[in-house]
Amino acid sequence: MTDPKSDDLIHDPDGGLPRLLEIMRRLRDPETGCPWDLEQDFASIAPYTIEEAYEVADAIEREAWDELRRELGDLLFQSVFHAQMASERGLFDFHDVANTMADKMVARHPHVFGDESRDKSAEQQTADWEAIKAAERADKAQKGVLDGVAHGLPALMRAVKLQKRAARVGFDWPETDQVIDKIVEEAQELREATDPDHREEEFGDLLFVMANLARHLDIDPEAALRRANAKFTRRFGAIEAALARQGRRPEDSDHAEMDALWDAAKMREKAEG
Repeated sequence: MTDPKSDDLIHDPDGGLPRLLEIMRRLRDPETGCPWDLEQDFASIAPYTIEEAYEVADAIEREAWDELRRELGDLLFQSVFHAQMASERGLFDFHDVANTMADKMVARHPHVFGDESRDKSAEQQTADWEAIKAAERADKAQKGVLDGVAHGLPALMRAVKLQKRAARVGFDWPETDQVIDKIVEEAQELREATDPDHREEEFGDLLFVMANLARHLDIDPEAALRRANAKFTRRFGAIEAALARQGRRPEDSDHAEMDALWDAAKMREKAEG
């Protein structure tokens, strides 16, 4: 039998976060909950959490604000889901998560919530932020410079974070040209690689240095690659549209023709600004 108060909250359109937390609790109820939700654990839900974060980023990139509202809700639900599973194990609950985040933000912004002056440059605030995070890592007994960079991050993002950590202690190329020279060197090593394992290793080295170049140029490599993906999708769509006007499909064409259609699409985009 369900609690009438619980039902009232679940069906309250203005119930806000308490409503969402109660819905999650009911979904995981061992007797009356959803079988699929009950089967899940942290590991099975983690991929959905990552996917929802990317969908948030996609909505922002497209400036799809109505979609962003929904995607942020989906991402919030992932936090609620993980917190509910943790609560069932007696580890922590959603309120602990929120309070931990609040404590962290207060501690990391002494110039807003403490006695420090707000009269700082963005660079000084960044340096202070990194010093505070370094102290937090020390409290966690993380001894190495690279300790604490999450292994579950997308590889390109993790590469940049690893490089930033190393750069803080002086392990970095001082000039961007030196990074570009290293890219040329790694590309040549990839060209000379013969067996599949060696090629994969050298390809990884090349990607790693490309991520480093992005860092030196103050470019987000994930955002840059998403932009390139969007461009490729748009221009290949133009190829398909051009062929469709002739009653044809890409498989009815050849590389030379599609390459010419690609160049035409590229020229149109440049002409349109």
